[in-house]
Amino acid sequence: MENPEQGATDGLGRAGRILRVVGPGILIAATGVGAGDLALAAISGSRLGLAILWAVLLGAGIKFVLTEGLARYQLATGQTLLEGAMTRLGWAARGIFGTYLLMWSFFVANSLLAGCGIAMYAIFPVFEDPTMGQIVFGVIHSFVALALVRIGGFRLFEKVMGVCIAVMFAVVVVTAILLKPDLAGMARGICMPSIPEWRESGLQWTIALMGGVGGTLTVLCYGYWIREKDREGAGHLNTCRIDLAVGYFMTAVFGVAMVVIGSNIEIAGKGARLIVTLAEQLAEPLGAPGRWLFLIGAWGAIFSSLLGVWQAVPYIFADYLRLLPKHDGAARKPVSDRSRSYRAYLWALAVIPLAGLHLPFKEIQKVYAIFGAAFMPLLALTLLILNGRSDLVGGLRNRWYTNLALVMTLLFFGAVGFFALRSKFG
Repeated sequence: MENPEQGATDGLGRAGRILRVVGPGILIAATGVGAGDLALAAISGSRLGLAILWAVLLGAGIKFVLTEGLARYQLATGQTLLEGAMTRLGWAARGIFGTYLLMWSFFVANSLLAGCGIAMYAIFPVFEDPTMGQIVFGVIHSFVALALVRIGGFRLFEKVMGVCIAVMFAVVVVTAILLKPDLAGMARGICMPSIPEWRESGLQWTIALMGGVGGTLTVLCYGYWIREKDREGAGHLNTCRIDLAVGYFMTAVFGVAMVVIGSNIEIAGKGARLIVTLAEQLAEPLGAPGRWLFLIGAWGAIFSSLLGVWQAVPYIFADYLRLLPKHDGAARKPVSDRSRSYRAYLWALAVIPLAGLHLPFKEIQKVYAIFGAAFMPLLALTLLILNGRSDLVGGLRNRWYTNLALVMTLLFFGAVGFFALRSKFG
């Protein structure tokens, strides 16, 4: 006779094994969804409707190709992609990336802190001045994230992220379902690509939606998280592909749900405050519980992104610092979250961007959008060069279809950058 306790234990064991496989992919998916991405998907849905759902899926697919290439290089060489770029592409790569990393860190951290502050103030409006609420709650979120990363390390980070991800995913998807979307319209939007009003702003919104799905520089974090899982060698490639497929599938579902939500209401404005406006309008079709439900899910999405940036971006800085020419290449060791450079950058992320919490969120998002658009073509070009060399990656080199996808990605994000510059400064 089967022991019920044994069955429960086996079930928990299977769940644990599944999470060990898909964990880093889910982390990368959650880290790539911030306040701007939530707002972007909602605005796109409000302006263009369900016809652009295909853009969400294509955007997630592009990020899968890029992150899979990054993992493939690391598993084949034992080096992070950043190490490969800095040691093989020369001083230009070092200079461009170092400048980009510092500026990206400030603007993204500021955006996430403002988003957390605004979402939490909407849930607990304990201050008369909304700006004061944004600043106070932003500061609190920054130091809570700092404490979670420093005290608990990767294991606690993974558990807290799991809770935030479950909340944001369930809430946003349930909200979309409660709005009773047009299923036939969704099917057409996925299977029959089109761009409404493309001669006006439709093309720009569609491109921005594709570029915003799944993060930008944060895709580099995946390499450090698979090291935490002891994935080394080509034998782990299929595990990483499954892992990433699950993560970007969740990203796509989340993006589709946000477009569906946006398509059901009229919204104006941009930035994190738009999330609050969105919640207020959801109160009409869904009642007060719908408003609270969405605000909690939005907070979970933004905080999980903030926590992911706080935990992993210091890895990128520490990796960059150890690869500068003053360091002896033979003595280089993989970065650790216990290193001085990791801790210093974590504190810098938590403290320095607080100085910009009083700035208009719209202006921060403007610079963030441009910097995000600029990174992806650089990543695609790096993967074309490094993963195209058999002497580096051996049998894991790019196939023709991978090269084609990377070239198309390069062209696509070049267009994203062009439209971002034209729309912001044109």
